[in-house]
Amino acid sequence: MKVEQTDLPGVLLIEPRVFRDARGFLLESYHTRRYAAAGITPSFVQDNHSCSVAGTVRGLHYQLHHPQAKLVRVLRGAVWDVAVDIRRGSPTFGRWAAVELSADNARQIFIPAGFAHGFCVPGGDAEVEYKTSDYYAPGDQRGVLWNDATLAIPWPVTNPLLSEQDRALRPLQSDRDDLPLYAEPGR
Repeated sequence: MKVEQTDLPGVLLIEPRVFRDARGFLLESYHTRRYAAAGITPSFVQDNHSCSVAGTVRGLHYQLHHPQAKLVRVLRGAVWDVAVDIRRGSPTFGRWAAVELSADNARQIFIPAGFAHGFCVPGGDAEVEYKTSDYYAPGDQRGVLWNDATLAIPWPVTNPLLSEQDRALRPLQSDRDDLPLYAEPGR
């Protein structure tokens, strides 16, 4: 497997080895020891699977008191996946990284706890599966407005399909009291 650091420390792009032949393909989508050697050490406790139609934007989501690291991959179709550093006091606060994940490229993105996460489906339907390091806590769900002008994320969709909850999210501001705090590495 190949692991690349994105522009955001801790957000990693993973390319698993894919073994293809006339029958199809095989890949390891997760292997605790190999992922730990690459710096991905959370214990994952929940798998989520979503299906979204073309033009959908989901996010940007996070949990405050039950923060979730996520390991995201696409089973069908393609998405444009985004991680945003929302940790107050972080040297990369408000910066984002985006990658295309698809069933064809088999890439994954690892997003540490403390980052907001979202994705959009530029065309066709897409099925996304992701592991989380903590359980979903409905009352702890928070988010950042997907099209926050200060983030200037160039989403590859216009007039997206959004949930009512995602439409009501607020822009990212460092004085929000519902953001995680940055902890310097080693502390």
